[in-house]
Amino acid sequence: MRRPALLLLPVLLAGSLAACGGTSSGSSSDLPTVSGAFGAKPKVTIDKGTKPAKQLDSEVLKQGDGPKVAKGDLLVADYLGKVYKSGKVFDNSYDRGQPAAFPIGTGGVIPGWDKGLVGVKAGSRVLLVLPPKEGYGKAGNSQAGIKGSDTLVFVVDVLGSYPQTGITMKNTPVSGLPTDLPQVSGEPGTKAVVDIPAGTTPPKQPVVTVLDKGTGPVVAKGKLAVFDFTAVNWTGAPLSSSFDKDTTTGKVQGPQAVPIGAEQPSPFDLLVGVPAGSRVLLTLPAQTGTDANKESVAVVIDVLGVHGTAKES
Repeated sequence: MRRPALLLLPVLLAGSLAACGGTSSGSSSDLPTVSGAFGAKPKVTIDKGTKPAKQLDSEVLKQGDGPKVAKGDLLVADYLGKVYKSGKVFDNSYDRGQPAAFPIGTGGVIPGWDKGLVGVKAGSRVLLVLPPKEGYGKAGNSQAGIKGSDTLVFVVDVLGSYPQTGITMKNTPVSGLPTDLPQVSGEPGTKAVVDIPAGTTPPKQPVVTVLDKGTGPVVAKGKLAVFDFTAVNWTGAPLSSSFDKDTTTGKVQGPQAVPIGAEQPSPFDLLVGVPAGSRVLLTLPAQTGTDANKESVAVVIDVLGVHGTAKES
């Protein structure tokens, strides 16, 4: 299995408009009507003759019972976006069959998303009506067919929210582990310490070893897996960790999200069958012709969550 550039993974955005994302102004009587259950593709009806508010307008259509989304969290959501005037659906994650994941409240998405989704509880369905200044501004988004004068309507299903640090994991340590593996210490949910004892043979093929077994939904093809990770090479030299600060922003990288079984293969596809809440050791061999000690990799992965579209796993 070819090992891609694994360890500086950004949050993967499901589709061009997940990079879209600013506080709610309350709801208006002229808001569009939304039908359909949470987690299923919604139907949005905009009555003819109605005019959108000039400010961000929002309404929680279904109140979730999960934790509140906080600024800087990794938000996992399904969404559908529509142009208010034309009624044209310009993007939705439901048809792709996989939710989107992105940091929220930090300027990485359009302003209306940053403002309208921070403070919402996970498990909520939210309606957002965004004037141009809360969307793509005067420039619009020509690729999506959005003009600079277009008001946008979004229905967002907040599937989950993951803080940068301090995530509690529910799992049970696995007994009888092989003794010839890298040694891992530290509590799941915190940065792992990985030690490669002298004489430990570098791997010749990718191997997944569950160190602590969780109780959540299992990683499966077509799902989105959310995880923290810490990686070293076979000399024990650190390579990267989601617990470390980004050298550019100075902020903790925080949890990452990767689609499983996507068109572009990933080492994380090897996690299929592992339940959320687990701590896993993934060992990856060096590519042929390279230094096995410097190029072989040991990655400790904390599987924080698994999400799918249409019905939550």
